[in-house]
Amino acid sequence: MEALRNILVIVDPTAKDNPVIARARWLAQKTGASVELFICDYDQYLTGEMFFDSAQLEKTRSALMQRNAQRLKKLAQPLLDAGIKVAIDTAWDSPLHEGIVRKVAKSNPDIVLKDTHYHQLIRRSLFSNTDWNLIRDCPAPLMLVKATSPEAIKTIIAAVDPSHERDKPAELDHKIIAAAQQLSTTAQAEMHIVHAFDPAPAYAVSADAMAFPIAEPIHEVMLGLKRRHQRALDDLLASYAIPEANVHLGEGDTRDVLVALIEKLHADLVIMGAISRSALKRLLLGSTAERVLDHLPCDLLIIKPVGAASGRD
Repeated sequence: MEALRNILVIVDPTAKDNPVIARARWLAQKTGASVELFICDYDQYLTGEMFFDSAQLEKTRSALMQRNAQRLKKLAQPLLDAGIKVAIDTAWDSPLHEGIVRKVAKSNPDIVLKDTHYHQLIRRSLFSNTDWNLIRDCPAPLMLVKATSPEAIKTIIAAVDPSHERDKPAELDHKIIAAAQQLSTTAQAEMHIVHAFDPAPAYAVSADAMAFPIAEPIHEVMLGLKRRHQRALDDLLASYAIPEANVHLGEGDTRDVLVALIEKLHADLVIMGAISRSALKRLLLGSTAERVLDHLPCDLLIIKPVGAASGRD
């Protein structure tokens, strides 16, 4: 992640509160970055697709966009009062995530901030679908800010996968660590590294092999597996001066390991990587990230591999 000079903030026009504004103000004050507030809006009943287009429809659309601009001006004022350079922009575009991606391509920000909310399973297909699509397609680092998040970031967890079990490019781990170091320096925050591995497949293989005399005892298989993951983590961090107490190797599902560590450390931000797949495998992209998004009690920063400018590899 590049040094923060330009921050793009996605504002939800339907939300009563916008906690993402406070986070943007804090980041801008820490880095000296400028901020652009952006609303992407759309109403199918005002497009002329369902009714004949008319001057009245155009007038109504114009009034909606003016209200959005006025809202952005109001939200921008506290940032301006704090000495932050602020710009505002609105767009009539659909679907929402594609409109946001087009804005990102135009503005070329160093980071995109958007608020996010936890939804029960029956409701999550609407709002979190936008977040999910942005995780896949947003070409810039994407920070999803929870409604309950504090303004300041005090503890950061960088989630890495040095074993590359999820077919993640090796260089992405270094990008994740670099982003964590940059933000921890900027925020004077404590940084931790975590790698989680799931021993369940090895248990299953060992259990199937127990009938054969040459099979290794399960505890030996597990010990060897843990050693391999520890060695991969040590190799990844060999060139970094990270205290041993701040490096964590966890056994189990990534989500469960992360949630437990967040609660233990009272972390404010998790940084993790995401890559895109072909259309047939696109769900594989966020098999971890999507589940994490809906379960982590803190903010999430998504980092993409080098060359993922379009959000697809």
